[in-house]
Order: sequence, then C-alpha cells, then structure tokens
Amino acid sequence: MSQPHDIHAHAASHDEHGGEHHAHEEGAHGSLRDYVIGFVLSVVLTAIPFWLVMGNVIQDSGTTALVILGLAVVQIVVQMVYFLHMNARSEGGWNMLALMFTVVLVVIVLAGSLWVMHHMNANMMPHMSTHDARVMP
Repeated sequence: MSQPHDIHAHAASHDEHGGEHHAHEEGAHGSLRDYVIGFVLSVVLTAIPFWLVMGNVIQDSGTTALVILGLAVVQIVVQMVYFLHMNARSEGGWNMLALMFTVVLVVIVLAGSLWVMHHMNANMMPHMSTHDARVMP
C-alpha cells in the first residue's frame, strides 16, 4: 500500500515543480502583442521586396538586390527578437553571443552564395557576352 502512496506523492511534487517551472518559462516568453507585432513586421518585410521586384520600382537590379538583402537582414533580426526572444539581457548575455554568431554565419553564407553565383555566371559560358546573346534553336 505504500507504493501507490509514494507514486501519488511523487506525482504531486512533480506537478508542483512543473507548475513553477511553467510559470517561470511563461514570463520569459513574449505576449500576444509581441507576437502580433513580429508577425505584422514579418509580413511587411516580405511584401516590400515582392513589391520592389514585381513593380520594377528600382530600375537598377543591383540596387534592388542590395535593398532586398538589407530587408532580409532586418527580417532575421525581427524574427530573432520577436519569436526567439533574443536580447542582450536574457540568458546572461549568451543570447547576444548567439545573435552575433548568427549574423557572422548569415554574412558568410550570403557573401559566399553571391560570390559563387557571380563566378558561375561569368565562367559557365565565357564566349557569350550580354550583347551577343542569341536564342539557340
């Protein structure tokens, strides 16, 4: 008979600890207002590049690409702040270190991707220039 009592006592203490732990985690997460702000900012930061490309708002494609890359970086920061709740105060500064690491990785990936795409474009068909491009039959 002592075994069922011990199981219930263990379950009750687990529930109490779980309740405290849940309350602590709930305070660390954002409010509904924060999630709505993050969602609206994400939608706006997605719609602007779409509008820039589809409306041909900026004539120079290089400038358009730079604006879109800038908006992508802003969107990453918005997602990290509003959805991942990363800031300089949380987790004793470790989140800020993770943010800096993420920024370094994003810069490396973007720069490397652009570098590879540029060199693939320049070296795949070197005999064809932009002025001499013809439709192949």
